[in-house]
Amino acid sequence: MSSGLVLIDKPSGWTSHDVVARLRKLAGTRRVGHAGTLDPMATGLLLIGVNSATKLLTFLVGENKTYEATIRLGAGTITDDKESEFTSIASPDEVQALNAAKLETVLATLRGPIEQVPSSVSAIKVDGERAYAKVRSGDEVKLKARPVTIHRFEIVGEPRLVIEGENTFFDFEAIIDCSSGTYIRALARDLGAALGVGGHLTALRRTKIGSYEIGQAQQLEGLTPEALQILPIEQAATQQFAVRALSDQDVIDLRHGKRLRAINETDSEPTAAIDPSGKLVAMLTKSGNAAKSLVVFAVGADGDND
Repeated sequence: MSSGLVLIDKPSGWTSHDVVARLRKLAGTRRVGHAGTLDPMATGLLLIGVNSATKLLTFLVGENKTYEATIRLGAGTITDDKESEFTSIASPDEVQALNAAKLETVLATLRGPIEQVPSSVSAIKVDGERAYAKVRSGDEVKLKARPVTIHRFEIVGEPRLVIEGENTFFDFEAIIDCSSGTYIRALARDLGAALGVGGHLTALRRTKIGSYEIGQAQQLEGLTPEALQILPIEQAATQQFAVRALSDQDVIDLRHGKRLRAINETDSEPTAAIDPSGKLVAMLTKSGNAAKSLVVFAVGADGDND
């Protein structure tokens, strides 16, 4: 089995680990990992590394992401999404007073560099235990704010009032471009808090990670080993990262742990180093006046990266 990325459109109800387990069977290898966890409720783009492409995942986790979300204003929940009970419910009058203009005023404060407190049911570890595990066992968890950047947070379509029983909610769709580490649930929570009515997420779909888009992704349902499409590791690397063409001597030097002369500014970012035959040899970064390897890919006996 060759090395590369598999782009999967994760269905709702599956954990990211479930998808990895399925891909291990489909690809026939244990060397499978993913970049960027999606909650079971969420759908959309999940990057799966197969064989030596698992080494690329380290560099892909930190890429910007795009999400399509449905946010419900008028109630807060324990998990900041629809998967748990309400912690607060606003009165119908408070919700009916909302409109797109009020919404936009608060959205403006949530764009750009912000300090965000992650959702208490995130996978962040607290005293060696996942925050979500502590919350579900009844412990109170207070996480520290961390810097994230919201490049875009825009309303899509028309917001709408939704009446369910005695409760009135204000729902809207949004598209969000953000830095790695952003919790969309926390954006919904903070938006609702700023408006004084509470807020949570009712749907989430990831459509982009770096330069990889949902249109490239495969559906899991009915996927067979024969139909599995693996983006070759070279193509996967060059789609996302700057490229440096290597000479034969450069390849020898890198495989012997030597540094290369830095030749341009892109060497300061992860750069895909490609040999004369088109194979991915290493990922490079700038170090002073040189380019050093962050990871070097071995060559298998069959000539394919392993």
